[in-house]
Amino acid sequence: MALDRLERVLAAELETREREDRLKGKESVMVGVLPAEGARGPRFLLDGEGDRPFLRMNSNGYLGLANAPEVVEAEERAARAYGAGPQAVRFISGTFAPHVELETRLADFHVREAAMTYSSAYAAVMGIIPQLIDDRTAVLSDELNHNCIINAMKLREPGFKHVYSHLDMSALEAGLERSAEICERAIVVTDGVFSMRGDHAPLDEIVALARDFDARFAENVVVIVDDSHGVGALGETGRGVEELTGARADLLIATLGKALGVNGGYVVGSQTLVDYLRETSPFYIYSNPITPGEAAAASRAVEILDSEAGRARIVHMHAMTKRFRAGLARLSHETIPGRHPIVPLMVRSPARTRALVAHLRSQGVLATGLHFPVVPEGEDEIRFQISSDHTAGDIDEALAALASFPASNEDVARKGG
Repeated sequence: MALDRLERVLAAELETREREDRLKGKESVMVGVLPAEGARGPRFLLDGEGDRPFLRMNSNGYLGLANAPEVVEAEERAARAYGAGPQAVRFISGTFAPHVELETRLADFHVREAAMTYSSAYAAVMGIIPQLIDDRTAVLSDELNHNCIINAMKLREPGFKHVYSHLDMSALEAGLERSAEICERAIVVTDGVFSMRGDHAPLDEIVALARDFDARFAENVVVIVDDSHGVGALGETGRGVEELTGARADLLIATLGKALGVNGGYVVGSQTLVDYLRETSPFYIYSNPITPGEAAAASRAVEILDSEAGRARIVHMHAMTKRFRAGLARLSHETIPGRHPIVPLMVRSPARTRALVAHLRSQGVLATGLHFPVVPEGEDEIRFQISSDHTAGDIDEALAALASFPASNEDVARKGG
């Protein structure tokens, strides 16, 4: 059946997005990886670019573990032993020994009673938060929380919903005060690290407020943190915003696909909470898990992180982040202060952001521009992400590419902005 009328509507929507500078554009396709050599970190080959190597400054792989030989070998061994995929959901016949071993390692790493894995961190958030909400629940959420949290909250109708201003603890306190009069349970949910900005939640203050209000709710105040960008990237041992702030969430959600370099998501918490989620979370029950090979690779990545070698990677990553931030300051670029290897360069113009991204690519540097609605209007930025794979020479190369960008609007216009 032809869908001509629907397709006209969809085409018009795409045209509107293009006119408003909201299209994400064509995806770059990686076709090869060149290993680190000498003073140069890894380089990447792109479809349509021949053998020209690119410096990747837009990867979530903060610790460079995706290509670590030990991680790759662990995945290969498990794939040979168990096959390429699980072939079933967990409760039927899709649970393999590497899944159980990974969950045990994650629980131990985060000092929790239990852990469970999901196909992604997005699926984890979508499958966890709604299962804890009913019409007697208050939900309180930071206004800059990730899209997965926003969408998860839409799957249930809570008794009270309060979106507080970014990192505003007074606003959070006011929301808890109001909801304590009408609700029996409260859920405070926040990103650990805010992925567009690189700043982090004051988890110690959030937990203190939850503790202060807990007795006023018949079913407690529950603190949930999605620390997908924090685990492996913050804290001396890579335990994320919990380690950085000295606080502890009731449920910690994170990913296997960023600093750990593999794929999938997970949650850690009490045995009762995890047992409940295994029985009720649809994104766990009705969706295939990560492959046994991925589980084995992720387990090896956690083992590396929880070692001297992992801590050395963290130290180097932060040294390279400081070097990059110092370079941006010398070039008088606006950024947002923070300790995280996410370093946003605030451009505040869609056209200028696109022009700068194109210029960087012409100089062999891959970077990603972010526009509304991914970021608030007027906060267009380029999100640089530093990795332990980067060398001092790599950082200086990226800074040199930035320094060669024309400053005037006229020059931007000539470049197609």
